[in-house]
Amino acid sequence: MDQFLSTALNPQYILPLVGALLAGGCIGFERGFRGQPAGFRTHSLLALTSALLMVAANHQMAWIGPSTPQEVIRIDPVRMAHGILTGVGFLGGGVIFRSGFNVHGLTTAASVWTTSCIGILFGIGFWQVAISGTVLALMVLAGFRLIDQRLPQQSLADITIRYARGAAPGAEELRERLKALGLKSAPLSERLLKKGQFIEHGATVSALNRSAIDRLAAELRADHKVIEFEIEPRNA
Repeated sequence: MDQFLSTALNPQYILPLVGALLAGGCIGFERGFRGQPAGFRTHSLLALTSALLMVAANHQMAWIGPSTPQEVIRIDPVRMAHGILTGVGFLGGGVIFRSGFNVHGLTTAASVWTTSCIGILFGIGFWQVAISGTVLALMVLAGFRLIDQRLPQQSLADITIRYARGAAPGAEELRERLKALGLKSAPLSERLLKKGQFIEHGATVSALNRSAIDRLAAELRADHKVIEFEIEPRNA
Protein backbone atom coordinates (compact mmCIF):
# COMPACT_ATOMS: atom_id res chain seq x y z
CA MET A 1 0.00 0.00 0.00
CA ASP A 2 2.80 2.39 0.90
CA GLN A 3 4.52 1.64 -2.39
CA PHE A 4 1.29 2.28 -4.28
CA LEU A 5 0.77 5.64 -2.57
CA SER A 6 4.34 6.72 -3.12
CA THR A 7 4.03 5.89 -6.81
CA ALA A 8 0.59 7.51 -7.21
CA LEU A 9 1.72 10.70 -5.45
CA ASN A 10 5.00 10.91 -7.33
CA PRO A 11 5.29 14.57 -8.42
CA GLN A 12 6.44 13.42 -11.86
CA TYR A 13 3.06 11.74 -12.31
CA ILE A 14 0.56 13.78 -10.34
CA LEU A 15 1.66 17.38 -11.04
CA PRO A 16 1.22 17.20 -14.84
CA LEU A 17 -2.25 15.71 -14.33
CA VAL A 18 -3.29 18.41 -11.86
CA GLY A 19 -1.93 21.13 -14.13
CA ALA A 20 -3.76 19.75 -17.16
CA LEU A 21 -6.99 19.39 -15.17
CA LEU A 22 -6.83 23.00 -14.00
CA ALA A 23 -6.02 24.29 -17.48
CA GLY A 24 -8.83 22.29 -19.09
CA GLY A 25 -11.23 23.41 -16.37
CA CYS A 26 -10.44 27.09 -16.97
CA ILE A 27 -10.99 26.83 -20.71
CA GLY A 28 -14.09 24.67 -20.21
CA PHE A 29 -15.55 27.17 -17.75
CA GLU A 30 -15.31 29.92 -20.38
CA ARG A 31 -17.00 27.70 -23.00
CA GLY A 32 -19.71 26.60 -20.57
CA PHE A 33 -20.37 30.18 -19.50
CA ARG A 34 -21.00 31.03 -23.17
CA GLY A 35 -23.52 28.18 -23.40
CA GLN A 36 -21.44 26.07 -25.78
CA PRO A 37 -22.09 22.31 -26.18
CA ALA A 38 -18.62 21.31 -24.89
CA GLY A 39 -18.16 22.95 -21.51
CA PHE A 40 -16.43 22.58 -18.15
CA ARG A 41 -16.46 18.78 -17.75
CA THR A 42 -15.71 18.02 -21.39
CA HIS A 43 -12.63 20.23 -21.54
CA SER A 44 -11.44 19.08 -18.11
CA LEU A 45 -11.66 15.41 -19.10
CA LEU A 46 -10.04 16.09 -22.45
CA ALA A 47 -7.00 17.81 -20.96
CA LEU A 48 -6.71 15.21 -18.19
CA THR A 49 -6.92 12.28 -20.61
CA SER A 50 -4.33 13.79 -22.94
CA ALA A 51 -1.99 14.30 -20.00
CA LEU A 52 -2.61 10.78 -18.69
CA LEU A 53 -1.64 9.21 -21.99
CA MET A 54 1.47 11.37 -22.38
CA VAL A 55 2.61 10.68 -18.81
CA ALA A 56 2.18 6.97 -19.49
CA ALA A 57 4.14 7.27 -22.74
CA ASN A 58 6.95 9.25 -21.08
CA HIS A 59 7.29 6.77 -18.22
CA GLN A 60 6.89 3.64 -20.28
CA MET A 61 9.65 1.85 -18.41
CA ALA A 62 7.69 2.11 -15.16
CA TRP A 63 4.76 0.03 -16.43
CA ILE A 64 6.47 -2.31 -18.88
CA GLY A 65 8.46 -3.96 -16.10
CA PRO A 66 12.02 -5.24 -15.84
CA SER A 67 11.22 -8.61 -17.43
CA THR A 68 10.91 -7.12 -20.93
CA PRO A 69 14.21 -7.14 -22.85
CA GLN A 70 15.54 -3.60 -23.11
CA GLU A 71 16.47 -3.97 -26.78
CA VAL A 72 12.82 -4.41 -27.85
CA ILE A 73 11.54 -1.31 -26.05
CA ARG A 74 10.96 1.76 -28.21
CA ILE A 75 9.80 4.90 -26.40
CA ASP A 76 8.21 7.38 -28.80
CA PRO A 77 5.84 9.87 -27.13
CA VAL A 78 5.33 11.63 -30.47
CA ARG A 79 3.32 8.66 -31.74
CA MET A 80 1.08 8.88 -28.69
CA ALA A 81 0.54 12.61 -29.26
CA HIS A 82 -0.37 11.91 -32.88
CA GLY A 83 -2.93 9.31 -31.80
CA ILE A 84 -4.46 11.70 -29.25
CA LEU A 85 -4.90 14.51 -31.76
CA THR A 86 -6.38 12.12 -34.33
CA GLY A 87 -9.02 11.03 -31.81
CA VAL A 88 -9.73 14.63 -30.80
CA GLY A 89 -10.51 15.42 -34.43
CA PHE A 90 -13.61 13.21 -34.19
CA LEU A 91 -14.64 14.87 -30.92
CA GLY A 92 -14.22 18.32 -32.42
CA GLY A 93 -16.31 17.33 -35.43
CA GLY A 94 -19.13 16.35 -33.09
CA VAL A 95 -19.62 19.90 -31.77
CA ILE A 96 -19.88 21.47 -35.25
CA PHE A 97 -23.38 21.68 -36.67
CA ARG A 98 -25.19 23.59 -39.37
CA SER A 99 -28.40 25.53 -38.94
CA GLY A 100 -29.72 26.85 -42.23
CA PHE A 101 -26.86 28.77 -43.84
CA ASN A 102 -25.00 29.21 -40.54
CA VAL A 103 -22.31 26.94 -39.14
CA HIS A 104 -22.00 26.79 -35.34
CA GLY A 105 -19.43 25.27 -33.02
CA LEU A 106 -16.22 26.06 -34.92
CA THR A 107 -14.74 28.02 -32.02
CA THR A 108 -15.64 25.27 -29.55
CA ALA A 109 -14.08 22.66 -31.84
CA ALA A 110 -10.92 24.77 -31.99
CA SER A 111 -10.92 25.10 -28.18
CA VAL A 112 -11.26 21.29 -27.87
CA TRP A 113 -8.21 20.84 -30.09
CA THR A 114 -6.26 23.53 -28.17
CA THR A 115 -7.15 21.95 -24.82
CA SER A 116 -5.89 18.58 -26.02
CA CYS A 117 -2.59 20.15 -27.09
CA ILE A 118 -2.25 21.85 -23.70
CA GLY A 119 -2.92 18.54 -21.97
CA ILE A 120 -0.18 16.92 -24.05
CA LEU A 121 2.27 19.66 -23.06
CA PHE A 122 1.46 19.19 -19.38
CA GLY A 123 1.84 15.44 -19.82
CA ILE A 124 5.37 15.70 -21.19
CA GLY A 125 6.30 18.22 -18.51
CA PHE A 126 6.71 21.24 -20.80
CA TRP A 127 5.30 23.48 -18.08
CA GLN A 128 6.31 26.89 -19.41
CA VAL A 129 4.70 26.39 -22.81
CA ALA A 130 1.64 24.65 -21.32
CA ILE A 131 0.90 27.46 -18.87
CA SER A 132 1.56 30.13 -21.51
CA GLY A 133 -0.74 28.29 -23.91
CA THR A 134 -3.51 28.17 -21.30
CA VAL A 135 -3.28 31.91 -20.63
CA LEU A 136 -3.21 32.76 -24.35
CA ALA A 137 -6.14 30.42 -25.10
CA LEU A 138 -8.25 32.12 -22.40
CA MET A 139 -7.20 35.50 -23.77
CA VAL A 140 -8.37 34.54 -27.26
CA LEU A 141 -11.68 33.03 -26.09
CA ALA A 142 -12.62 35.75 -23.59
CA GLY A 143 -10.67 38.86 -24.53
CA PHE A 144 -10.76 38.63 -28.31
CA ARG A 145 -14.56 38.33 -28.19
CA LEU A 146 -14.71 42.01 -27.23
CA ILE A 147 -12.37 42.93 -30.10
CA ASP A 148 -14.35 40.82 -32.56
CA GLN A 149 -17.56 42.62 -31.65
CA ARG A 150 -15.96 45.96 -32.52
CA LEU A 151 -14.31 44.97 -35.78
CA PRO A 152 -16.06 46.06 -39.00
CA GLN A 153 -17.78 43.04 -40.49
CA GLN A 154 -19.83 42.65 -43.61
CA SER A 155 -23.31 41.24 -43.02
CA LEU A 156 -24.58 38.59 -45.43
CA ALA A 157 -28.07 37.22 -45.82
CA ASP A 158 -29.95 34.95 -48.21
CA ILE A 159 -33.31 36.42 -49.14
CA THR A 160 -36.35 34.85 -50.78
CA ILE A 161 -39.36 36.98 -51.74
CA ARG A 162 -42.64 35.64 -53.20
CA TYR A 163 -45.20 37.75 -55.05
CA ALA A 164 -48.45 37.11 -56.78
CA ARG A 165 -47.65 36.78 -60.48
CA GLY A 166 -49.37 39.99 -61.56
CA ALA A 167 -47.82 42.08 -58.75
CA ALA A 168 -44.22 40.89 -58.97
CA PRO A 169 -41.58 43.50 -59.81
CA GLY A 170 -38.93 42.78 -62.42
CA ALA A 171 -35.44 41.72 -61.43
CA GLU A 172 -33.99 45.12 -62.34
CA GLU A 173 -36.59 46.97 -60.26
CA LEU A 174 -35.95 44.72 -57.25
CA ARG A 175 -32.21 45.16 -57.63
CA GLU A 176 -32.65 48.96 -57.54
CA ARG A 177 -34.77 48.68 -54.38
CA LEU A 178 -32.03 46.68 -52.69
CA LYS A 179 -29.42 49.18 -53.80
CA ALA A 180 -31.46 52.06 -52.37
CA LEU A 181 -31.40 50.29 -48.99
CA GLY A 182 -27.62 50.03 -49.11
CA LEU A 183 -27.57 46.34 -50.06
CA LYS A 184 -25.42 44.73 -52.71
CA SER A 185 -26.86 41.63 -54.29
CA ALA A 186 -25.56 38.72 -56.28
CA PRO A 187 -27.47 37.93 -59.51
CA LEU A 188 -31.15 37.44 -58.68
CA SER A 189 -32.82 34.10 -59.27
CA GLU A 190 -36.42 33.95 -60.45
CA ARG A 191 -38.88 31.04 -60.27
CA LEU A 192 -42.48 30.49 -61.30
CA LEU A 193 -44.39 28.54 -58.60
CA LYS A 194 -47.77 26.90 -58.03
CA LYS A 195 -48.59 26.48 -61.74
CA GLY A 196 -47.86 30.10 -62.51
CA GLN A 197 -49.62 31.70 -59.53
CA PHE A 198 -46.54 33.06 -57.77
CA ILE A 199 -43.13 34.43 -58.71
CA GLU A 200 -40.21 33.95 -56.35
CA HIS A 201 -37.04 36.07 -56.35
CA GLY A 202 -33.94 34.94 -54.44
CA ALA A 203 -30.47 36.37 -53.92
CA THR A 204 -27.60 36.69 -51.49
CA VAL A 205 -27.24 40.29 -50.29
CA SER A 206 -24.43 42.00 -48.39
CA ALA A 207 -24.18 45.22 -46.39
CA LEU A 208 -21.64 46.97 -44.20
CA ASN A 209 -23.90 46.63 -41.17
CA ARG A 210 -26.91 44.66 -39.97
CA SER A 211 -29.24 47.69 -39.98
CA ALA A 212 -29.56 47.63 -43.80
CA ILE A 213 -30.91 44.06 -43.65
CA ASP A 214 -33.28 45.10 -40.86
CA ARG A 215 -34.58 47.94 -43.06
CA LEU A 216 -35.20 45.45 -45.86
CA ALA A 217 -37.25 43.25 -43.53
CA ALA A 218 -39.31 46.26 -42.39
CA GLU A 219 -39.99 47.31 -45.99
CA LEU A 220 -41.04 43.81 -47.01
CA ARG A 221 -43.40 43.56 -44.03
CA ALA A 222 -45.05 46.84 -45.09
CA ASP A 223 -45.36 45.83 -48.77
CA HIS A 224 -48.82 44.33 -49.32
CA LYS A 225 -47.70 42.89 -52.67
CA VAL A 226 -45.36 40.50 -50.86
CA ILE A 227 -46.99 37.13 -50.22
CA GLU A 228 -44.07 35.61 -48.28
CA PHE A 229 -40.45 36.42 -47.60
CA GLU A 230 -37.51 34.81 -45.84
CA ILE A 231 -34.28 36.45 -44.69
CA GLU A 232 -31.62 34.04 -43.45
CA PRO A 233 -28.51 35.81 -42.00
CA ARG A 234 -25.27 33.97 -42.69
CA ASN A 235 -23.22 35.46 -39.87
CA ALA A 236 -25.77 36.09 -37.14
